[in-house]
Amino acid sequence: MIHIEHEEENSKGRWIALNYGEEAGEMTYSVAGDDKIIIDHTFVSDDFKGQGIGAKLLEAAVDYVKAHDLKIIPLCPYVKSRFDKDTELQSLLY
Repeated sequence: MIHIEHEEENSKGRWIALNYGEEAGEMTYSVAGDDKIIIDHTFVSDDFKGQGIGAKLLEAAVDYVKAHDLKIIPLCPYVKSRFDKDTELQSLLY
């Protein structure tokens, strides 16, 4: 059972995908001012590849930015490709 947790410290943060306490993946970001975050990295453990972990992490990030009225600068290649393909996400771009 995968669940997502969010950690923040100073101007950095991450969403972590956990499977019964084992870290399955993470998506990291940096705060860039009052109105945006930069998502710079997504990682999924080899044991969990192909299970939609990246999508779940991105969903958590999208929920977060919507709730906090933020925009995203997608430096991570995975996130950038998802934004390029999904027109609904593009409204969240900075």
